[in-house]
Amino acid sequence: MQPPTNVDHLGIAVHSIEEASRLYRDVLGLPSEGIEEIPDQKVRVACFQLGEARIELLEPTAEDSPIARFLDKKGPGLHHVAYRVDDLPATLAALRSAGIRLIDETPRRGAHGMLIAFAHPKSTGGVLMEFCQQG
Repeated sequence: MQPPTNVDHLGIAVHSIEEASRLYRDVLGLPSEGIEEIPDQKVRVACFQLGEARIELLEPTAEDSPIARFLDKKGPGLHHVAYRVDDLPATLAALRSAGIRLIDETPRRGAHGMLIAFAHPKSTGGVLMEFCQQG
């Protein structure tokens, strides 16, 4: 497995994108890349560019979404760290062979047309890790 090329983004769970955006856009002055809805994940995503990485604000669009469950359990805050990789299927195979528990056995579509897959935090030191590849 080739190592990740960089941190792609930090996913932050929020109750309201509009409220949370004020901090990143108005106070910190980060450029906004707009808002995208991902229906199959039941989430709205607002992105802000920060150097080579992005901040993604994640707002649930349904009470049964993973982000809604996260907010109910832990409240707003850091949800996941996403690492950019060049070959997502090879990365997943290497993680699987190393005994890492995968949430996604195969890549799926995420925000910005990226291919994404998650590794379970129980096998990654308590951090939900996303691996993504430009689609």
